[in-house]
Amino acid sequence: MKKITVLLSDDHTIVREGLRLLLEKELDIQVVGEAANGHQSVREAKRLKPDVVVQDLAMPLLNGLEAARQIKKEVPSAKVLILSAYSDDAYIEHAVEAGAAGYLMKETIGHDLLRAIREIAKGNAFFSPPIAKRLLKPWQEKFPNGSPVGKKATTLTGRQKEILQLIAEGFATKQIADMLSLSIKTVEKHRQDLMNTLNIHNIASLTRYAVSSGVVESNRMPNWSETSAPRATV
Repeated sequence: MKKITVLLSDDHTIVREGLRLLLEKELDIQVVGEAANGHQSVREAKRLKPDVVVQDLAMPLLNGLEAARQIKKEVPSAKVLILSAYSDDAYIEHAVEAGAAGYLMKETIGHDLLRAIREIAKGNAFFSPPIAKRLLKPWQEKFPNGSPVGKKATTLTGRQKEILQLIAEGFATKQIADMLSLSIKTVEKHRQDLMNTLNIHNIASLTRYAVSSGVVESNRMPNWSETSAPRATV
C-alpha cells in the first residue's frame, strides 16, 4: 500500500511534534519532513515532493498563504492543507486563491485532520465542516474552474508580498536583501513599487495593510506607531 507522504509546516516545535505523533499512528500516512518557516516549507516541498503539505497559516518570514502559492507553482502535485485559528471569509478566500486544497480550523484538528489529509490526497477539497457549510456554495459559484470570475488579478506580485511581510515583521532593507538573495537596490525598488501601487508611503501604514490583507498576522508585527515607525528607509 502506497503511503500518503506529508510535510508538516508550523513554526511551533511542540505543534509539529503533536501532529507527527498523531499521523505516525496511521498505516497509510508517512511524515517525510518538517518546516519551521514559510521559506523552509517551500524548500522542503521542492526537495521532498510530498503528497500533502500541512501548512500553518501564520508562519514567520513567509506566511502560509504565500508559501502555499509558491508550493503550488513549484510542486504542482503537492496538495496544501492550510491550518488556521481564523475562519474569516477573507482568509479562506485568500487560501483558495493561493491554490490550497483545504482549510482546517485548528480547533477541529483532532477530529478532522486525518480525514482532510486522505481527502485532499485523493484530489478532493476539504474544509472544516462549519466553514464548508457556510461558504462552499458561494465558492463554487465564484471559483468554478479554480480561478476567480470577474475579479481583477492580485495587485501585488509574489515578490512584493514577500517583501511586504518582511517589512511588517520589522526586518531592515539589508536583512531582507540577504534573506531573499537580492541587492539592496532591488529591495528598495520593490518596496517603492508596492508603496506606489498601494498609495501608502510610510512603514506603519504598510504594516497595517499587511495585517488587514492577511499577509501577516498582528502578533508577528513590531509594536510600531506613526511617530516611532521607521520611514521609507526601513
